[in-house]
Amino acid sequence: MSKMIPDLEEAFRKLAPARDILLKELEEEARHERIPIIGPVMGELLYVLARAMNAGVVLELGTATGYSAIYLGRACKETMGRMVTLERDKAMAKRAMANFKRAGLDGFIAVTVGDALAEMEKMGGPFDIVFMDIDKEDYNPVLSHCHRLLRCGGLLIADNVGFQAADNFNSALSESPHWKAVHLLSFLPFHSPEKDGLCLALRM
Repeated sequence: MSKMIPDLEEAFRKLAPARDILLKELEEEARHERIPIIGPVMGELLYVLARAMNAGVVLELGTATGYSAIYLGRACKETMGRMVTLERDKAMAKRAMANFKRAGLDGFIAVTVGDALAEMEKMGGPFDIVFMDIDKEDYNPVLSHCHRLLRCGGLLIADNVGFQAADNFNSALSESPHWKAVHLLSFLPFHSPEKDGLCLALRM
């Protein structure tokens, strides 16, 4: 059996995907303002999953400055799809919209300002992907709406499931016959935090 790479974390940190000027600026803003972002590894994973699924319609819960939505939006642009992202902070939503315009994605991403649960109650589907990155206490309350809004075979991606507040959500997914879920304990360079849980769940 081959030996493991010495210092795995540093080796994988060096493999983090390259980013353009806009993404690097958003990363620097996040460091300066202490805005939690998914980082380039998770971002590239979102892009790969959306492209692999040929996703036509994507829903994001939690926009912040738009870092993760840019990755998903770029996938939607290539599939000629569209995405909706929900953000309850008006100032953050305004910043995100400006960033989408800079990225050339304003025609592919629509921002809705409001509480995720309240906005989801008014929405119809189906969506191909739902990416969840809101307050972890809200993960479980919106889970039923995620199931309603996703198409059969659609993908739920939940970030930060290593947080204690996501425990009920993790259990609900694992115990439900309506989802086929896998929880991954992950090392995600430049993610906030770098050691966290990630959940991928197929809507049955």
